[in-house]
Amino acid sequence: MTEAVPENFSYRLKREASGVLDRLRPWWNKRWVRILAYMALAGLLGLLLIWAIFARSLPSADTLLTYEPPLPTNVRAIDGAPVHSYARERRVQLSFDEYPPLLVRSYLAAEDRTFFEHGGLDYPGIIAAIFTNLTNSGRPVGASTITQQVAKNLLLTNELSYVRKIKEAFLAKRIESVLSKEQIMELYLNQIALGRNSFGVQAAARAYFDKDVDALELHEMAFLAILPKAPSTYSRAANVDKAIVRRNWVLGEMRRNGFIDEGQMHAAQAQPLGLLPYVGRREQRVGGYFIEEVRRQLIEKFGESDEGGKNRNSVYSGGLWVRSSLNPAMQESMTEALRAGLIRYDRGKGWSGPINKKPIEVGEGWNRNLLATNIGIGYHDWQAAVVLSKTAGSAELGFANGNRGTLPAGNAQMPRRGTATSAFQAMKPGDIIAVEEQGGVYALRNIPEISGGMVAQNPHTGQVLAMQGGFDSRLQSYNRATQAERQPGSTFKPIAYSAALDSGMTPASIIVDGPFCVYQGARLGQKCFRNFDNKSGAGPQTMRWGLEQSRNLMTVRAASQTGMDKVVKTAAAMGVSLPGKNYPAVLAIALGAGDTTVMRLTNAYSILANNGKALSPTLIDYVQDRHGKVIFKADTRPCERCNMKDWDGKAMPRPALRRKQAVDPMTAYQMVHILEGVIQRGTATVLRDLNRPLFGKTGTSSGPTNVWFVGGSADLVAGVYMGFDQPRPMGGYAQGGTLAAPIFKQFAQKAMKDMPVVPFRAPEGVRMVRIDRKSGRKVFGAWPTDDPKAAVIWEAFKPESEPRRSIRREEVAQAKRADDRAAGAGSAVAHPASDSEFLQSQDGIY
Repeated sequence: MTEAVPENFSYRLKREASGVLDRLRPWWNKRWVRILAYMALAGLLGLLLIWAIFARSLPSADTLLTYEPPLPTNVRAIDGAPVHSYARERRVQLSFDEYPPLLVRSYLAAEDRTFFEHGGLDYPGIIAAIFTNLTNSGRPVGASTITQQVAKNLLLTNELSYVRKIKEAFLAKRIESVLSKEQIMELYLNQIALGRNSFGVQAAARAYFDKDVDALELHEMAFLAILPKAPSTYSRAANVDKAIVRRNWVLGEMRRNGFIDEGQMHAAQAQPLGLLPYVGRREQRVGGYFIEEVRRQLIEKFGESDEGGKNRNSVYSGGLWVRSSLNPAMQESMTEALRAGLIRYDRGKGWSGPINKKPIEVGEGWNRNLLATNIGIGYHDWQAAVVLSKTAGSAELGFANGNRGTLPAGNAQMPRRGTATSAFQAMKPGDIIAVEEQGGVYALRNIPEISGGMVAQNPHTGQVLAMQGGFDSRLQSYNRATQAERQPGSTFKPIAYSAALDSGMTPASIIVDGPFCVYQGARLGQKCFRNFDNKSGAGPQTMRWGLEQSRNLMTVRAASQTGMDKVVKTAAAMGVSLPGKNYPAVLAIALGAGDTTVMRLTNAYSILANNGKALSPTLIDYVQDRHGKVIFKADTRPCERCNMKDWDGKAMPRPALRRKQAVDPMTAYQMVHILEGVIQRGTATVLRDLNRPLFGKTGTSSGPTNVWFVGGSADLVAGVYMGFDQPRPMGGYAQGGTLAAPIFKQFAQKAMKDMPVVPFRAPEGVRMVRIDRKSGRKVFGAWPTDDPKAAVIWEAFKPESEPRRSIRREEVAQAKRADDRAAGAGSAVAHPASDSEFLQSQDGIY
């Protein structure tokens, strides 16, 4: 049975509700209650309005949980040693635990002593700052906590306004709710700008004291703690007194807060600042051209900047770790060898003028002007100096470190190149010159006008181990190893002869060293080739002899019989010509008339040493991001079992070989075997006393405008050329064997010193046959010896291609006696005691 609803139900509800209002009405009728209520409502509405205007569009503090500061890219050598970093800012990231507690306390004393107690805002400080700003007409002051500074540095701009301060406060509260105090302090110490292009305390410690943070003394910590307020002021030498006053104040605050005792404070306050002079970012001098080429390739792959956070692996902020193939010891040997060769050629040719084309200002600030040119010299004890002033007897010099020196007129008397005046007369204030200290004064030195490039490569992997693109990368940024397109001259001949070997010729094939002319059509007429220096031919000779003695007429005849289309195709397969841009199929190409770079030609010789397997020159082995993940590697071959946790007892895993065959392996070995003869008795005998199996070829282009040598051992191949940047004749005496090969020799003496002596290994199928070196006929009854002049040698043949005609021991001896008699009679066609003697009488292109 349903209970009846009382008739007065609604009335009773109304009475109870109105009873509450009746009880509040007396209070509401009081004026001060209404004022408080209106003020509370206005405050609430104000807070909502402030949130809508300032806080709603602020970035989320959660982004700081995954925040990654801009970090430099670090480059390591092939052995893992760090050699360079690419950075626009000094910056090193450390964890909170890596900062000494006393260093942290110095920043607390200077910036925010209650940091570990407050919730992000210092309310008493804010009130004091408001009062100061209301009563002061100067620059507004703030009361920023360390949390607020983190918010400003990472999430806001440096705009000086109350709007920014309000945003800063909102963000500070958000940050405190997301991060721990230790995380906030870590962000602060890693990010704060401290002058001298340093961001973070570790970078500043290096910039000001050349120390790591754990080696800093108390007075040094206190100095670093004053820098956030005014880094550009306190880091200047002119403001030492101001810096000391501020530093001592920080030490006093540390004492007042119980961070240090009285004795520590007084001892630290008595110390001088001890700042190192600012010399800008220190660059490693190892492999300037190599390092710059690595930078260029990295930018091509990963980009230069982070593009507003879109490119996290950029070169200048991604914190990449790069393992390069640079061998520092080999690079040093190469740099020294190339510079020495350039100076040898340039010696006695006069002073080529100042290093800088336009004089710099030598008034106040000359030191900064000199530093801004980034000109430096790494050769022996040479230094770059600016002429500050000059009198009749001497010139005053200034150096990058701020020191000064004197250049007596008598130490600069070499003639100015192309003029009758002396170098001392020609130089003027503002000129940057090369000098060397001698007995307390300086002597003028000359930067060679001629230049060149050199590359060393591992023929098994293609890794570039060293690269030098000129005298010094700080003087000439143009990298002649990779950018200079030059005619290789006779160093191209092995490419032409490789095509001939592929087409059925052998090292013992007889080719006539005699006049050779071709008809080029009605317009061009007939073209007749000639040997070097227009010397006459030597008649029928073996291919080996023709390449060892670098005979032009034999080369073009072999190329003509082979077909220039095949020669050009071989050059493209070996990477000598530009990709997709083959040489024209004309006979002059066989003599090295097509442009190439020393990098590409060295790689081609590495292919020969690698039994014809294709190679690509690489400078970067692999790249890791800041977390260690590999994001690029040059060797992309898969390797099963390579990443096993434990050894499974089986043979060591190896990546599968996937390189294509650029040249037939037997052809490649035949060519290397012939080029060993160039070292033993040909145009590069200057290298014979290195006493190890070597192959190579010299080259000289028409003019001569360039001289070359490319070659090496089974484990190291290098190439070098010399020439003027604007090609012009180097002089009739300039030849690859006398200028370029000695550079290689100086390099190899150090680079190969500790390398094992390894012979070139013949691929399967090659037949080694005894032949008479002069006639190319098979020999029975006589054996080769270690004498490079021996009449009988081992020669490499493909199956079924060795000579059918033979010559016996008595015939060899008889032929040699006849040659000796002819040589004694002065016959021009006699076979001399050595091919070097024949070369001197008959000549050939070097």
